[in-house]
Amino acid sequence: MIIQRINALRNNRGAVAIYVALLLPLLVMIAAIAIDVNHVYGVRNELQNAADAGALAGASDLFDSAGELTVTNAEAAARNLTTANGTGNVQVGTPTVETGHWSFADKVFTPSSNTTQVDWLGRTAQELDTDIDFINAVRVEARRDDTPSFFAKVFGINQLAVANDAVAWIGFAGSLFVDDVDWPIAICQEAITDGNTFRCNMGRMLNSGGNTNTSMTAMWSNYTQGPCQTANNSDMKGLTGGCNAGNDQTLIFGEGMGTQNGVQDNILGNLVDCWIKNADTDEDGVPDVTWSMVLPVIDCFEDNTCSPLVGAVQVNIVWIIHKNDPLMDEVPRKMGDWSCDDTDPYTCWKSFVDNFGLENVSGPPQTQADYEEMYQKKNIFFLTECTKLEPRGTSGGNNFGILADVPVLVE
Repeated sequence: MIIQRINALRNNRGAVAIYVALLLPLLVMIAAIAIDVNHVYGVRNELQNAADAGALAGASDLFDSAGELTVTNAEAAARNLTTANGTGNVQVGTPTVETGHWSFADKVFTPSSNTTQVDWLGRTAQELDTDIDFINAVRVEARRDDTPSFFAKVFGINQLAVANDAVAWIGFAGSLFVDDVDWPIAICQEAITDGNTFRCNMGRMLNSGGNTNTSMTAMWSNYTQGPCQTANNSDMKGLTGGCNAGNDQTLIFGEGMGTQNGVQDNILGNLVDCWIKNADTDEDGVPDVTWSMVLPVIDCFEDNTCSPLVGAVQVNIVWIIHKNDPLMDEVPRKMGDWSCDDTDPYTCWKSFVDNFGLENVSGPPQTQADYEEMYQKKNIFFLTECTKLEPRGTSGGNNFGILADVPVLVE
């Protein structure tokens, strides 16, 4: 019985040796696959880093400082930064670079050969999201067709092809950097939009009187966010007492910002003083050229004391009425190429309003009463055409005429 058991054990040892011999190639293959797959994933991660860097560099150079499309610059920047990266101490080869349109609604990148941009001013971000001719993204594919294998060579596989891609999108400013805003006057988006279309049609802001035809189209702000603090007269006197009233912190679009729809005459007086200080004046010390400034845009219907910041816009101020003047003694007489020598102040005021296309909340003034109604204190008037701005901020905001200069990866 004992001898039989010994013989059985000897037979089992032989069987194990046979199994090991049969399974050894499979075990080697599994080891080869594991090592090479791990290596491929490492190369793939390095290629992803290269593609990410290239796409972001390309998107950063997709527009020039005037907001014009610069496809050649974008493609060159994307290639240069992608190939500057390495995988396994080997430089990334020439990447595939495409400029085109990224749609957030469809989560799709559509390549385009366009070298000129479609008209984007005055269109909402939602409209532009569906327009594949609106160039707003760069796609980069980084690849290596010569990724070396290790154990896979046993099976005749000497090199592996590995690739990865990235899409970077440059949108409208989603934040405002320090000192991007020139003055703490937040314009209500309802006052510079017509439905979903952006246009500075009204050309007036701030008056907070009870008359709905001339009432609030802007608020004061103290720039506070997270949490916002209601702007008060003390805040505004401190911010406007000097002529450097820009924001001292980054402002995030979509977050509430401390606001107040009331205004004191001395605050507007500070504004006029700074205009006189920063602009040419006539012989009487009255400004006779427009004053350009970048202002935040808020949703005034959401909250009167913590209004959401939704954008920013550049306006050119043409007149400020900061005190009671029932006889119209201080109506404008000259502004830029416009002038009026008539002795009747109402005639000059009507000419001024018509020349610059200024409107009430309900539309252009029609009667003498409408024109006179516009001439009341706590009023700031600006040109009805808002000018194109230099890129600012991080992508993610609405289209208020400001392209971002910091792109984001979307794929």
